[in-house]
Amino acid sequence: MPVASVVPSGRRPVSPRLFNMLGFLACLLSLLFAVYLQMFEHIEPCPLCILQRIAIFALGIVFVVAALHDPHGWGSRIYALLILLAAGAGAGVAGRQVWLQSLPADQVPACGPGFDYLVENFPLLEALGTIMRGSGDCAKIDWTLFGFAMPVWTLALFSALGLVGAVRNWMGTR
Repeated sequence: MPVASVVPSGRRPVSPRLFNMLGFLACLLSLLFAVYLQMFEHIEPCPLCILQRIAIFALGIVFVVAALHDPHGWGSRIYALLILLAAGAGAGVAGRQVWLQSLPADQVPACGPGFDYLVENFPLLEALGTIMRGSGDCAKIDWTLFGFAMPVWTLALFSALGLVGAVRNWMGTR
């Protein structure tokens, strides 16, 4: 059944272009909030937080390019897959940090070097492996909203944007 037939009369479905722009704005607002917390609330991001910011940035780029391109047919499905890829990578990192934060204090990994040091002094794959193992910095909870730490919120954001963005782009209806 075509999407247009399930929409109440007189209403048109949200266009893929507008939907992708809204996804981009959600990513942009998320990054601006992260910068606000860092600059004004003095909450320094751990290495996993930085990887999540990179994933949100990548997801936002996919959304904005999809909005500007506004593809038809198979092109919109490529964007759906790219959205799933970026959101899945971010959700994986956020999920890892949620797991680290749920560990008992005696099982939390020791604090390690910072993101910049790892990336500058080790090969990329070795640096990423070290970052993904996490450290004590990544298990520390600095900020909560309604009792949930920041990685829980970013996991929810990646999941929602990834799922809804991929489905909407895969349908690609006009």
